[in-house]
Amino acid sequence: MKYTFAFSLIFLLMMMSCGTSKKTKSASAEQPRTQQPKPKAEQPNTIGNTDSEDSLNQETEEVEEVDLSSLNAVERYVYNYAGIAQEEMRLYGIPASITIAQGILESGSGSGKLTRRSNNHFGIKCNGWQGDKVYHDDDEAQECFRKYGDAKYSFRDHSLFLFERSRYGFLFDYDSDDYKSWARGLRRAGYATDPRYPEKLISLIERYQLNEFDKEVLGKTGDTALPKPQRLTLTNSEYYRVKRGDTLYNISEKFNLTVEELKLINKLKSDHIQVGQELKVKN
Repeated sequence: MKYTFAFSLIFLLMMMSCGTSKKTKSASAEQPRTQQPKPKAEQPNTIGNTDSEDSLNQETEEVEEVDLSSLNAVERYVYNYAGIAQEEMRLYGIPASITIAQGILESGSGSGKLTRRSNNHFGIKCNGWQGDKVYHDDDEAQECFRKYGDAKYSFRDHSLFLFERSRYGFLFDYDSDDYKSWARGLRRAGYATDPRYPEKLISLIERYQLNEFDKEVLGKTGDTALPKPQRLTLTNSEYYRVKRGDTLYNISEKFNLTVEELKLINKLKSDHIQVGQELKVKN
């Protein structure tokens, strides 16, 4: 009886051992299913980016690189600043060809002493300027000129100089690609005293085909609308109403007065003016 019980106990223990082993094997066989790799369908972006990069590299390779060492001073100036002049044309309607030619002429193709010291490409004098200044011999000894941190701000001031002054308003009535009329008009408006100034601008424009930059802005049809300055309206034909952003300096420039003349006419003791204030602009 004892032997029969012992044998039964051994047999039962063996059966339990086999069952435990099977369960362990079964669990270890199912475990890898939770670590399967992500489907390939989730990876197309990697392939797409590779194709895009290859395409971009091909396009980059197709762009012709400019050997700057092969360009003369004027050509380098055009290369560096034509894009800025075109943007100014879009914003203010001044032909890019005129702006580039003026910059070439007045800055010595960017290598003039004043330009190198101040990034001032158009010889714009201080006249109430609150920014940095440099002093340079011009019509008189040690005249004050505006200094810019970047040349693009000089181009912007040039645009505003023409756009905001009434004496240049008639220029914007010319066709936007009529660089010859613009060149002669600048001289007539008093921009330069050199009687050959228009011919110098026209010669530069035609020699270096600067009018092609105008055509790019105007588009194939040549009828792209460009900004024009608003004609000034006076109250009772003799007064100007001050607007936000006005200063005595820019008002005096609009009406061909000096700041001192404007202050004298209006009996002003300081440069302070207010929006809505009426200033007399004619004697």
